[in-house]
Amino acid sequence: QLQLVESGGDLAQPGGSLTLSCALSGFTLDAYTMGWFRQAPGKEREGVSCMGPTDDSGYYIDSVKGRFTIDRDDAKNTVYLRMTDLKPEDTGVYYCAAGPPSFSATDYSLWGQGTQVTVSA
Repeated sequence: QLQLVESGGDLAQPGGSLTLSCALSGFTLDAYTMGWFRQAPGKEREGVSCMGPTDDSGYYIDSVKGRFTIDRDDAKNTVYLRMTDLKPEDTGVYYCAAGPPSFSATDYSLWGQGTQVTVSA
């Protein structure tokens, strides 16, 4: 079966770091663009970063540029979101997804269940 499983969400202090992982099964990472999205309570799901199978580097929304890095390990069928200098506004449920080269959640059809990231002092 096609599955994406996120892990690594936790409580972090402002300025701290977390790394999220997304493990894929049932399909190969190298066939898809991978996206990371987040959703705060009462808000729309927001695209954070994405990276295609032939991209040398990822793409990011302005609010996380210089702080977050998306990494693909095709051999391990895993994608990561390395987050540094965390801010309270980074709080939310983070989802990984597989789909086309897009930042729009509506364009993705394969989703993980999400992992909670809370940034608070």
